[in-house]
Amino acid sequence: MDKNTRLLLSILGIAVLMVGVAFASVPLYNLFCKVTGFGGTTQVSDVAPDEILEREVTVLFNTDTSRDMPWEFECEKRKITLPVGAQRLINFKAENNSADIITGTALYNVSPPKAGKYFHKMECFCFQEQVLNPGESVNMPVVFYIDPAMDEDINMDDVTTITLSYTFFKTETKALDEALDNFYNADGS
Repeated sequence: MDKNTRLLLSILGIAVLMVGVAFASVPLYNLFCKVTGFGGTTQVSDVAPDEILEREVTVLFNTDTSRDMPWEFECEKRKITLPVGAQRLINFKAENNSADIITGTALYNVSPPKAGKYFHKMECFCFQEQVLNPGESVNMPVVFYIDPAMDEDINMDDVTTITLSYTFFKTETKALDEALDNFYNADGS
C-alpha cells in the first residue's frame, strides 16, 4: 500500500470515528448526568433507603409550561420539609385548556445542581409522555427521597433547600427541541 492510500484510509477512519462520537455524545452525556447528578439531573431508584436521618431539607416545587402549551400545571403544595432518607409522595395536576388532544413532555431538574445526585425519584409522571384530551385534568404523582449519603458529603453541608422544577412542553415541537438543546449546552458542552 502506497503512502497516499494509507493517508486516505487514515483520514476516512478519523472521519468515521468523528461521526460515531458525534452520534454517541448525547446518549453518553445523558448517561453521565443520570449517574452523577450533573447539572441538577435527578436519580431514579426502585427502593427507599433504610436509614432516615434527623437532618431535614425543605423541597420547593416549581411548575411551568412553555408558551405554546395550553395547560394549567401546578403542584398541590409549594414546599414541604422532610427528613433526609424519608420517602414522600407529592401530587401535581395538569389540565388541558384547549380543544385539542395534546401530548406533553416534562423536563425537570433540581437546584442547586450539586443536589441532583442525592435527589432520588421512585415514581414520576416525567418518566413518560402525558396525553390529555380537551378539558381533561389529571393528577400526577411523584415519589422521591433525599439520599442519606448527602449527609456525608461536606460539599452539601450548606444545602437546606432543594428546588424541584418541571416545565411541560408539547411533545415533538421546536420549543421542546430548543429547551433540550439549551439544557445540554448550558454547561458549555
